[in-house]
Amino acid sequence: MFWMFMMTMDVLIPITMILFGKRFMEKPPKDINWMYGYRTAMSMKNKDAWIFAHQYFGKLWHKWGRVLLPVSILPMLLVIGKDYDTIGSMGGIVCVIQILVMIAAIFPTEAALHRVFDKQGYRRKIEKKEGY
Repeated sequence: MFWMFMMTMDVLIPITMILFGKRFMEKPPKDINWMYGYRTAMSMKNKDAWIFAHQYFGKLWHKWGRVLLPVSILPMLLVIGKDYDTIGSMGGIVCVIQILVMIAAIFPTEAALHRVFDKQGYRRKIEKKEGY
């Protein structure tokens, strides 16, 4: 019974990442707000940056969540029938790794925002190089 509980808890983060990732990619929050969405100083500069950030972050979460789901299930399958301490430890380790992956998506998203937008939140002009 405890194993089922831990397995359920360990699939919640990847499923959340998949669902919210898809939601953010397809339908980012309409208005810039402090309550819901990908909220950083750069993403909240203007509507263009807001939408870009949600689509980029959503794509990462969706993809990483799809990878994380089976990767999270596998270690839990290895502890079926084990004692509570072993199951709890494995579930905890899986959960910590999931949280780190979840948070890690912030870094490439912020890097992409700074690559595409200037400090005021306006899209950078991309110059074409001759011969390319």
